[in-house]
Amino acid sequence: MKKAMILAAAAALLVPAAAMADRTGEELYNTKCSVCHAAGIAGAPVLGDAAAWAPRAEKGIDGLLATAKSGLNAMPPMGTCMDCSDDELKGAIQYMLDHSK
Repeated sequence: MKKAMILAAAAALLVPAAAMADRTGEELYNTKCSVCHAAGIAGAPVLGDAAAWAPRAEKGIDGLLATAKSGLNAMPPMGTCMDCSDDELKGAIQYMLDHSK
């Protein structure tokens, strides 16, 4: 299972930036964030777990963006989306918040 997650993350990083234009929060979640947030890898809050996301939601979107950009605990800076813009990261964060209430 861990090998599959690592391979999925590596494959996601190899997609050219041009092919990722105009990505939605859902697309980014499915191709980048879900690697950890679907199963709670390394303590990542699981999508849909309202209790885990509630204290994070209190930081607001800008606070969560700052955390995503700098990394936290096992999450590297930018998560697994080194080519994401701030707006794309915000979209992915908002998608996870909206689906974790």
